[in-house]
Amino acid sequence: MKKMPNVTNILLVGVGGQGTILAGKILAQVGLAQGLDVKMSEIHGMAQRGGSVVTQVRMGEQVFSPLIEPGEADFLVAFEKLEAYRWAQMLRPAGTVIINDQRIDPLPVLVGAAVYPPDIVPALKARFSPVLLAPAQTLAGRAGSEKAANVVLMGMLAAGMTIPLTIWQEALAAVIPPKLLAINRRAFAAGLETFGN
Repeated sequence: MKKMPNVTNILLVGVGGQGTILAGKILAQVGLAQGLDVKMSEIHGMAQRGGSVVTQVRMGEQVFSPLIEPGEADFLVAFEKLEAYRWAQMLRPAGTVIINDQRIDPLPVLVGAAVYPPDIVPALKARFSPVLLAPAQTLAGRAGSEKAANVVLMGMLAAGMTIPLTIWQEALAAVIPPKLLAINRRAFAAGLETFGN
């Protein structure tokens, strides 16, 4: 299926507990605040046991399906390195890859039935540009909580998109509980500053 004009496709991939769904809600709010048609889809693969969680967000003037076709994602935001590798076929050739520099061994690796690929980032850099890697946990910890790593990644994504920052800030306020908003604003700012560095 051919990509509709003026539709932005964002694929968020991670494992259970990393906050991909919350990040998807922030993105959906960003699209709605611009008056865009937004479709969101979530796939949970044994998420509570560390399985893959995939959130697809599509926004544009008119969006007919919530699902991104292989080779059509404009942005791949990976909350863990192996998930970036696993879902790379979804990205268009000129798409942007944003990766949290975190390794979470899946069950086959933990039991010795498989090996965690050692060269994920170089392999992705050979296929796509830009590929941006950031220590999101560390940056989030400096902002006040490592749990805000997902919002660090949203800050990096925001830096790569042409959406006013005021809309992102309003989306954060709409989705994040008030008592956690200050930490998440700092985490978002850390992501913004990291993009391209």
